[in-house]
Amino acid sequence: MVRFPRGSSLWRRWRRLQSPTRRLLRWTRLQTVVVLLMCLAVAVASSLPWLIKPDLQPGAIAPFDAIAPKDVLVQDTTALEQQRSSLVAQSVVQVIDPEQTKLLRQRLEQQLIQLQQVAMSGSAARVGPVNMSRAEQQWLSQRRAQEHLDWDSAVRQAATRMLSQGLVSNLAVNQLRQAAKVQLGQAAITNPAARSLATKVLASTLRGSSNLRTDPNLSKQLIEEQLTKQVIPTIEVRKGDLITRKGEPISNQAYDVLDHFGRVRREPQPGIWFQHFIEALAACGVMVLVMRRERPCLEVRHAVLAVGILFLVQVAKLWFQGSVSPLAVLVPPTLVLAEGLGTGCGLVWMSVAALLWPVPVHGLSDGRLLIAAVVAATGALIAGRQRSRGQLLQLTVFLPVGALMGQWLLLQLQPLTGWKAWGSLNPTLDELATESLLLGLLLMLTLLAIPLLESSFGLLTRARLLELADQERPLLRRLSCEAPGTFEHTLMICSLAEEGARAIGADVDLIRTGSLYHDVGKLHAPGWFIENQKDEPNPHDTLNDPFGSAAVLQAHVDEGLKLARRHRLPRPIADFIPEHQGTLKMGYFLHEARARDPNVDESLFRYRGPAPRSRETAVLMLADGCEAALRSLPPDTSDDQARDTVRRLVGARQRDGQLRKSSLSRSEVELVIRAFVQVWRRMRHRRIPYPIPARRGFPA
Repeated sequence: MVRFPRGSSLWRRWRRLQSPTRRLLRWTRLQTVVVLLMCLAVAVASSLPWLIKPDLQPGAIAPFDAIAPKDVLVQDTTALEQQRSSLVAQSVVQVIDPEQTKLLRQRLEQQLIQLQQVAMSGSAARVGPVNMSRAEQQWLSQRRAQEHLDWDSAVRQAATRMLSQGLVSNLAVNQLRQAAKVQLGQAAITNPAARSLATKVLASTLRGSSNLRTDPNLSKQLIEEQLTKQVIPTIEVRKGDLITRKGEPISNQAYDVLDHFGRVRREPQPGIWFQHFIEALAACGVMVLVMRRERPCLEVRHAVLAVGILFLVQVAKLWFQGSVSPLAVLVPPTLVLAEGLGTGCGLVWMSVAALLWPVPVHGLSDGRLLIAAVVAATGALIAGRQRSRGQLLQLTVFLPVGALMGQWLLLQLQPLTGWKAWGSLNPTLDELATESLLLGLLLMLTLLAIPLLESSFGLLTRARLLELADQERPLLRRLSCEAPGTFEHTLMICSLAEEGARAIGADVDLIRTGSLYHDVGKLHAPGWFIENQKDEPNPHDTLNDPFGSAAVLQAHVDEGLKLARRHRLPRPIADFIPEHQGTLKMGYFLHEARARDPNVDESLFRYRGPAPRSRETAVLMLADGCEAALRSLPPDTSDDQARDTVRRLVGARQRDGQLRKSSLSRSEVELVIRAFVQVWRRMRHRRIPYPIPARRGFPA
């Protein structure tokens, strides 16, 4: 109980000391400092590669005339790279695939079984696996058991020898039969018909198949071996030769010569580094501002999460350099932020992360970066519309498959377009599949981490909104049991607010969940509110103190915020608790207080707010104010009369300045009014009275 006179200076000071606003403000300032420090860390990580950078680059304008001081042979790095590229197509190492070899052997066994069935049924009774001549049919039908076993064994041995040497899929049938005859020459098959049939069976089994696969590691090793055996291209420089002329572009060969003579300085370049540092820092600031614009209720800890993930991505780029997978570092964070903060926030984060690549894009290969950006943007657009974790789980399959198909298609189109999207060494299909599999695994881990991020950073995903709207949750069950009148009032307001939000294109899921929790503070003292009172006297009449009654009304907001913190409700849901009342006047008790003292301060009978700061909380305030009036309208009320009643109540809140910060326009307010009347009409529909027959007694 408050021990100071209500309205006195000591009372106000006591309220200020007890208010959590100061603690919240200090915590917010601390988080803001953390965000600034993390932005600085991102800027340092992004600009670090430019701290020590050559002062000259191929293609740049030469700042001086350079003369060769002596005769020398300089390695031509450009020609060496071209030579390496030409060797790629000629240096593909293939190895025998055991799995494919096993399948071909199984196919041969099936052919042999079918031939035995033909032999047992007669030549005309069953269609065989190959077209046989009369002599072959006669030999097959008359062969003895031992001859059958020896022939099958010879065919298997011939197939083993052919498969061990490697089988090419595009081999002609005639060449395949000739190879089978050569392998069968070592077998003791004297009958010409038996030898001819064995040749046909082997050719039919192995035709169009291959048991070879490409080994990328051995291919790269072969390229390096061939490069060491070949002559390394060099540039012959004689003393007095002109290397560069001032004002002309520096060629690749001239750059190699200048680097050999030590004319390319690699010293700290604070100017270039500071330029990229400022660019990265500005990009982080723009990202936070755009996210704030896309999500007005963005909290400081949300910015901490976004900038923190960006810092981890920059560190991963520096650590792995050219071997980093853009899919792995761009797609999962984009999916998390798009699901938790909205599609716009996910897209702006992805854009900044792609632009702040700490190495030149062509060094990584811009094809991979392009595919990663497209896949991440697609995931952000889809994730913002998902309403369950099961739908998110489907993305862990669709996105990797889409990335694999996109990279493969880009790789196939590369010869047609002439764009070397993967640099000099194109990846194999196995490498692309491995990268997509890694993406799928990371997305699975991301889905497991989303619930932890929801509780730690206050992310509000669609799935969590629907989970919080479950009326079997403990807090809502307690509200329905301990304050049933308030719970029914809540359900009515929920219907009104949901329809109003749908009419103006607001977040229906958010307002539905926020409506369910907006009056949970009445659990502190449910009997003090009229909707929960039955036959007992009104406690406010017994109290007979307008100031005390006003404190009870304000307490349902304060206690609601405490319950929200205790039950770890997200900030956007907790905002509905104070903002649905805003700074409205407690009119009834203000009138009673002025009847006793005309000079009473009106501010003592206003809720402490804040006023609605979003369209959703504003719609809930209007629904809360109109619910009782619509419920009390007589049955014969027309739609125009109900609309005028709602418009009058809404206009009073507009004149009181309650909707000033909500960004609701006049047209949207009118749409909300019409939506409220539609809900009222649905609830007041007419029903035909059912005849109830009189109860009949049982005969004695």
